[in-house]
Amino acid sequence: MSSGDSTFHAGEKALQERAGVRGRLAQAGPKVIRDYMPDQHRLFFAELPLLFVGSLDAQGRPWASVLTGMPGFIASPDPHTLTVHARPAASDPFAQNLEVGIPIGLLGIQLETRRRNRMNGTVTALRPDGFTVKVGQSFGNCPQYIQSRVPWFDSTAYEAGGPAVREETARLSDMAADLVARSDTFFIASAAPDTGSDAAHGVDISHRGGRPGFVRIERSASGTVLSFPDFRGNFYFNTLGNIAANPRAGLLFVDFDSGDLLSLTGKAQVIWDGPEVAAFAGAERLVRVEVERGFYIRNAVPLRWSEPEYAPQLARTGTWG
Repeated sequence: MSSGDSTFHAGEKALQERAGVRGRLAQAGPKVIRDYMPDQHRLFFAELPLLFVGSLDAQGRPWASVLTGMPGFIASPDPHTLTVHARPAASDPFAQNLEVGIPIGLLGIQLETRRRNRMNGTVTALRPDGFTVKVGQSFGNCPQYIQSRVPWFDSTAYEAGGPAVREETARLSDMAADLVARSDTFFIASAAPDTGSDAAHGVDISHRGGRPGFVRIERSASGTVLSFPDFRGNFYFNTLGNIAANPRAGLLFVDFDSGDLLSLTGKAQVIWDGPEVAAFAGAERLVRVEVERGFYIRNAVPLRWSEPEYAPQLARTGTWG
């Protein structure tokens, strides 16, 4: 098991220090962030019909993606290994990023129960039907800010001919902006500097939730800036620690009614204080992402979800209004 000094990288430690929790996490970190998957996590991943993935492209830009399959498409033959029996669609940036040896971030989330576990590791093998990941770090997350939704597979999802892809520029289309504006959930990929040098310097993917519209959209002739609040969490600062040290992020928005996806990548910045932070109830800081490019993929996911039951923590949060 890793020591307190090696569980987190310098970016994460700096933010923990700033928040006054570094000493506590130096002790607690190695106990909850393991270099293997506990049996509870191994069984949890095997129950899921979807898996969120963070990866890097050839330019080092993070992308967030999602893979789907019938429960059992993810398996853990031993505590140090996860096998995924699914490959990304050709339209997904992950399809070009997936190679043996790459660092990867995985998020298993069960929206209906608000359970989630994260695993960061390295791709060790590719197969026609999937890939294998060696565990670098495995840990659980709390259920905060997760909107409860019950999923099901839609047998008619692909009858229209499969996913249709629209490339997005720095200035988001109206369709993409509309999805962002009404979203109460998205997923964010980030990466440490010196990615892959050890388990702490990996790729990460995490969940973010808020009231519908908690992501603000600012479009101009030259591009789009997205801003969202960062609420009180587990104080690991995995995502923000990555962004502070390597200011890039990938965002994935899911249309839970249609199965559409919006995948974006861009430059990221943490806003620590100021009137914008103070004006947003519940925000401890803000994150701003300057969009560089992306893809809107219609009918991308064969899952559909029930109407959300909003997380109780949202009662303490505000809106951009």
